[in-house]
Amino acid sequence: MSETPLWIPGPDRVAASQVMAFMAEANRRHGSSLGAAMKNYRELHAWSVTHPDAFWDLVWDFCGVVGDKGARLMDGGAMPGAKFFPDARLNFAENLLAHPGKGASDALVFRGEDKVKKRLSWDELDALVSRLQQALKAAGVGKGDRVAAMMPNLPETIAVMLAVTSLGAIWSSCSPDFGERGVLDRFGQIEPKVFVAVDGYWYNGKALSLADKLKGIVPHLPTAKTVVIVPYLNEADAVAKALPNAVTLDAFLKPYQAKPLVFERLPFNTPAFILYSSGTTGVPKCIVHGAGGTLLQHLKEHRLQSDVRAGDRVFYFTTCGWMMWNWLVSGIASGATLMLFDGSPFAPKESVLFDYAQDEKFTLFGTSAKYIDACKKAGLAPIKTHDLSHLRLMTSTGSPLAAESFDYVYDSIKKDLHLASISGGTDIVSCFVLVDPTAPVWRGEIQAAGLGMAVDVWSEEGKHIVEEKGELVCTKPFVCMPVMFWNDADGKKYRAAYFERFPGVWCHGDFAEWTKHGGMIIHGRSDATLNPGGVRIGTAEIYAQVEQIPEIVEAIAIGQDWDNDVRVVLFVRCREGVKLDDPLRDVIKKKIRTGATPRHVPAKIVQVADIPRTKSGKITELAVRDVVHGRAVKNTEALANPEALKLYEGIKELGV
Repeated sequence: MSETPLWIPGPDRVAASQVMAFMAEANRRHGSSLGAAMKNYRELHAWSVTHPDAFWDLVWDFCGVVGDKGARLMDGGAMPGAKFFPDARLNFAENLLAHPGKGASDALVFRGEDKVKKRLSWDELDALVSRLQQALKAAGVGKGDRVAAMMPNLPETIAVMLAVTSLGAIWSSCSPDFGERGVLDRFGQIEPKVFVAVDGYWYNGKALSLADKLKGIVPHLPTAKTVVIVPYLNEADAVAKALPNAVTLDAFLKPYQAKPLVFERLPFNTPAFILYSSGTTGVPKCIVHGAGGTLLQHLKEHRLQSDVRAGDRVFYFTTCGWMMWNWLVSGIASGATLMLFDGSPFAPKESVLFDYAQDEKFTLFGTSAKYIDACKKAGLAPIKTHDLSHLRLMTSTGSPLAAESFDYVYDSIKKDLHLASISGGTDIVSCFVLVDPTAPVWRGEIQAAGLGMAVDVWSEEGKHIVEEKGELVCTKPFVCMPVMFWNDADGKKYRAAYFERFPGVWCHGDFAEWTKHGGMIIHGRSDATLNPGGVRIGTAEIYAQVEQIPEIVEAIAIGQDWDNDVRVVLFVRCREGVKLDDPLRDVIKKKIRTGATPRHVPAKIVQVADIPRTKSGKITELAVRDVVHGRAVKNTEALANPEALKLYEGIKELGV
C-alpha cells in the first residue's frame, strides 16, 4: 500500500467546500451539546451517525428542501422500522424543478453517439413537464399509480419521470436493450397504468428498431391502458400504429399547452421509484424507494460529498436500467446542468466521452471502473489530447476500481483531479462509501463512509475489524432505506434480503476492508467470495492482477466444488489473436501470486470467447458458477449477452 497520496485537495479548496460550510452550521446550531466544535470530516461523520435526527434536519435546511418538515424528525431507532420525518410533506419533482432565475440556460444537454444532439433550457424543461403532467393526469395517473418506461437516457425520459413524480405516482425504468422477458419480469410485477417506450435507439453506430420487441411486450402489460411511443429513430408513428392503446409522444401532448406546474405534496416515505435487483438468480425483486429519503440522500451526496454547485455540468455514463441514472437526474435539484449520453462509450471513436467533456466543460465525470480500464487498455491519454481544465471530480462505480486504474487516471487523464471510487447499490439508490472533498486520495481506496451512514466492516462473528476482510454492514437506520419490496406485504423478503445475517443490522452483501487511512476497499460481492481451503478471497483481488496483463482483456473467477473442497477457476478473455498457452498461464499465475497471495492463484485457467454480464455491465460470477455445476440459470433475461453462458457448459478441463 502506498504511503504517499495520489492527490491532496488544496487548503483553499477545502475551506470553500460545501461540507465545511455545513460543518460550521452544525457547530453553530449544536455547539452547546457538542462540547467541542467539530473540526474535520471524520468528526462530522461521527456526529451524523450518533445524532441522525439532527443531522438530517440540517441537511433539509442547508440544501433548501421545499416542503413542510413537520414537528418530528425521527420515529423509532431500529432497523427495519425507523422512519425519518414522519410528519413531513413534500414532492420529489417540485424539489428538482425549484430553480428560480435560470430561464434560458441549459438544464439538459444530450448526445446520442454522433447521431443526435439536443439541449433543453430550464424553461423548456418546465414546459415539457407541464404538458406531460396534464396528459398523464388525463390518462388517469395519480398517487400510487405506476408508470413504467423502456427508454434511453434522453431528455424526454427525465421529463416524464418528473411529471410522474409531480403527481405522486411511481416511476420505474429499464433500458431498451432489455429482452422481452426481462422487461415483463420487471414491469409485469408492478402493473403499470402507463407504459412509455422509445421507437428504437442507436448503439455502436447502428440503428436498432424496437418495433418487433414492443409487439411482444405491450400485449402482456394489460394494465397499461395508455402506451406512449417516444421518437428517436423517427419511427414512432409506424410503431404506435402497430400496437394496442398506443400513441406517439406528440399526439399524447398535442391537446395541452404549458402552464404553471402543480405539485402533489405527500408524506416523506411516499413511494417514488421502483428499482430491481439483478435477477440473475430468479425473478428480480422490486425495490421501492421513497421520495423524501431519495431526495435527501442525493442532495447530501451531490452537495456535501461531491461538492456539486449551481451551474456545474454533471455527467454520468449510465443507462435507465441502473440506479446511477436516478442519482444523476437528482443533480438538477442542486442547480446543475445534466450532461446526458446514450449509446456506446466508444462510438463513433474511443475518445467520444472525452470529446464531450471538453466541448461541454464537464465539472463532474462519472463512469464505471470497466470504462476506465478499457480506456487504459486502449492507450487513451486525454491529458495530452483534451482540455479538461474545468473537470474537478471523476467518480467510478459499478465494480471496484483497481489500484492501477487510479495510476492511469492521474498519469493519463488529469493530474489535478479529485478521483473518487464510490460504492453503494440499487438497494439504497445511492452510496455507502464515497467522496470526502477534504481528504487525500489514496491509491486503490474509497475515501470515506457517507455522512449519516453508520458503515462498518464486521467479521463472521459480528465484530468490528480493521485491515481485515469482512462483511460491509450499516449498523444504524439511514434515510434512504427502501420503503418496502413490491408484493411483499409482510416484509418477509425485505428482512431476508438485509437483516437475516446480523439481526437489526443492514448486511449489504459486499466483501470489504477498512484501511489504515480510514478508507475502504471493496473486494467484490460476498456471495461471489471464493473459499478455497476455507479462506475467503474476493474476486476483485484476482481481477486487479490479471487485467494488468496486456494479453488479457477481462476475466471472471468462480469457486468450483472439487474433491470435498472448493478450487478457484479463472476464465480469461484474451486479446484478438492471442491463444492461452502454458507460458501465458504461468505469467498469469505469477502475477496473481506476487500481486495478491499464493491462495489467490487459480487451480485452472480457461480461455473463453466472452464473459456474461448484466445489463448494467457487471460480470455475473454466480451465473457462471451455476452453469459449471450443471445448475440452471433462472433468469437469463437479466443478462446483456445470455448466449455467453453456453461457453461454460461441459468444459473438459474442469472435469465436467
